[in-house]
Amino acid sequence: MAAVLRVFGFFSITLPMLLLAKVAESHHSHASLNRDDIRTYSGRVARYSWTMPHVFLKIEAPDQNGNIVEYTVELQHPPAMARRGWSKATFKAGDRITWQGPHDTNLSRHYTGLSWAERGDGVRFGMDQNAIEMEVIASTDFTGLWKRSDEGGFKPHYRPPVGWPLSLKGQELVNNFHEDQNPMVTCGNPGPPKAMIVPYPMALTRPDENTIVIERELMQEVRVIHLNGGGVRGEPSKLGFSTGQFNDDELIVETTNFVADKWGSHTGVDSSADKHLIEKFKLSGDGLYLHAEITITDPVYLDKPITFSHRWEKLADRAVIQAPCTMEAAQLYLDAGYE
Repeated sequence: MAAVLRVFGFFSITLPMLLLAKVAESHHSHASLNRDDIRTYSGRVARYSWTMPHVFLKIEAPDQNGNIVEYTVELQHPPAMARRGWSKATFKAGDRITWQGPHDTNLSRHYTGLSWAERGDGVRFGMDQNAIEMEVIASTDFTGLWKRSDEGGFKPHYRPPVGWPLSLKGQELVNNFHEDQNPMVTCGNPGPPKAMIVPYPMALTRPDENTIVIERELMQEVRVIHLNGGGVRGEPSKLGFSTGQFNDDELIVETTNFVADKWGSHTGVDSSADKHLIEKFKLSGDGLYLHAEITITDPVYLDKPITFSHRWEKLADRAVIQAPCTMEAAQLYLDAGYE
């Protein structure tokens, strides 16, 4: 495999990956939209929120009876919108706007999806991924920007794991699983390993020879891996305390010093303060893929240790995107257009 690829947009896309992405992006919200009722609207932006878990617009516009009402237009999360050419500055309060999208199935609700939106200055923003050619440069030292790779048998982790040796307490959680329990949609971010397998990109940097820093897009917390016996163990946290060492071309990371963490191990599986984590990272595909073997020990939620694999693919370098999470946006995401 070549060590340099040219891709379109922020991520390289093959047809199977694109289909997976569409499933991933639509698995929760917009359930109430009538895809057969596409309308065009015009109004004035009352509010544009570049927030997690989803970006949204509040727009003052006439309804079908000519009355001025406030429409809510829910979009996708900021990285997904950035791939489509949107930014924090795309709209501002007071902008004239024309947009097209499906209306809610409840005709009395002023809630729509979006196919495209046009500002008063004539600039139009759509929902298709931008065809901007960018270069992906292979990594030789684990650094760079990485995105979860769902191809090649590595499936999205939107459901609880199957076949794990769960304790009675862990099995009870899985039996009562619902995606609305996800702490991330109420502005709570879990620690590793769950934080490592969410769909948002992560940036690995080496600020010095004794440190590896992992920054997750849309997560304010920064994970630090201390090499060569360095680092000072602080108070227990969701991220824990991570130490690492290289064994030939493999990076081995051990993490302890956790606090109890909702979904801290996997989708639907909480973790306790007794969680112990071993991660083995290795580059593959001439530096275009980062592979991990992750072993979790947690006597509260697991009857015995469990090991699973995960893989990321290299992205073109760019700035990490951060956006605040608000409970207003979280509630909108949870409601998904329902009353």
